[in-house]
This record gives sequence, C-alpha cells and structure tokens, in this order.
Amino acid sequence: MATQTSSIRFRGMELLAEYQKNPSVQLRNQLVRLNAGLVRKIAHRISHQCSEPYEDLEQIGYLGLIRAIERFKPTQGCAFSSFAVPYIRGEMLHFLRDRGTAVKIPRRWQDLHKEAQRFQADMMRDLGQAPSDGEVALALGVSLKEWREVKMAHKNRLPLSLDTTVCQQMDSAITLGETLPDTHYLFMQALEEDRQQIQRAMGQLESKTRVAIDFVFFKGLSRKEVAAKIGVSPMTVTRRIHRGIDQMIGYLQPQALQTDP
Repeated sequence: MATQTSSIRFRGMELLAEYQKNPSVQLRNQLVRLNAGLVRKIAHRISHQCSEPYEDLEQIGYLGLIRAIERFKPTQGCAFSSFAVPYIRGEMLHFLRDRGTAVKIPRRWQDLHKEAQRFQADMMRDLGQAPSDGEVALALGVSLKEWREVKMAHKNRLPLSLDTTVCQQMDSAITLGETLPDTHYLFMQALEEDRQQIQRAMGQLESKTRVAIDFVFFKGLSRKEVAAKIGVSPMTVTRRIHRGIDQMIGYLQPQALQTDP
C-alpha cells in the first residue's frame, strides 16, 4: 500500500513538472483527477460546518485545485498536497463568505428549520392550510419558545438595506436609514446642551470665582499662574474654585432632576 502511494505521488510530481514546462488542458485534467480525493476530503469536512451542500463545495474546491496546479513549482521542495490545501480550502471559504449570512445560525436550528419547511409543505398539500406555530413545535419535538426563536433567527439572518422603504407618504418614501438617529448629531447636541447649562450655572457665580474657574478649566492655566494674574494666593484660587464648583453642582442638580424620567 505504501509503495502504491509513493508511486502515485511520484507520478503526480512527474506530471506537475511536465505541466510547468508545457501547460495543457489534458495534463491539467489528469492532475485534477489524480488529486480529486483531496478536494472531496476538504469539502466533506467543511460541509459539516455549514449549511451549503457538499456537491457545491466540491465543485468550488476544484477551482482552488486548478489554481494550485498552475502555481506549484516542483523544485520548491514541498508536497503538492500541502501546497494545494490552502488554495482548495480558501476557495471554499471565499464561496461561503460570499453566500454567508450576517447572523450565524446554529446547525441544529438550521436542521429544525429545514424539517419545519418539509412539515409545512406536507400540511399545505394534505390539508390546504399552513400549520400553527404550536403544531410545528409539536411535530419537531421542541418547545413553542424555541421554535419561535428558530423562526426569528432565520427571518433576521440577512442584513436589511438602509434603502428599504419603511413608510410611504403621498409624495415620497421614507427609508430605514432616514429613521435611524444620527449618533454623531445626538452626541454633539448633548455636548451643546451641557455647555449651555454650564454657562448658565457659571453666570450665577460671583465674578472672582467665575474668573478663577474660567482661567483654570477653560484656558488651561495653573493655579499658581491664575494667582499671579489676579493678585491672590494659590490657596485662595483653590478655595474659590472649590466653592464655585459646589455652587454650580447646586445649580445644575435641579435641572438634572427635571430631565430624569
């Protein structure tokens, strides 16, 4: 068995060397057939980790195999299988990313949803009406709560475009994007409201206290620099700032209480 495997690998390297010198569709197809088992193995493994059919993954994997054949150099000293695996796997994962959903649904829920679809189709065919959520949950052997979670997960699995119309007025349509709040605008609006409240609170302070706070907090001077500027000691500046902050808190707290729900 080991001898047969070695013979296949040697033959594969011969073909790869030949293909590098004289590329042809015939040689490439031989190499694809020789390495098809590698594609099937990777497709089988990945198919158990997603909801895409094995056959689709296998077909996509052959594209990766062909890319590996075209880029492989027999002189680089590594096995072709080690070189080809990233190309094959990468092509499959790229395919899954393109077809993937924004919400990753557990495999069990995917199976439940497929089983529910078959049950609903049977009910429609036999009775001419769709089953209720309770009937579906009973048929699946799960709780009503879990079945509704499965339904919601599949309903929300794809991203919703911001251009989706959510309301139609007489002269124009309102899109989802237009109904979403502008977070930057809201943030700037909140900052402006805070600034106005602080300005109003400072306006009620005694002038010397207001000057000390303005120099330290708004103009970035040290307390020593402020003391020299207004002709008092740094300790006096500190006392004025502490007193002014306490007074401002007293002015601002009633307003904060009024805005609380």
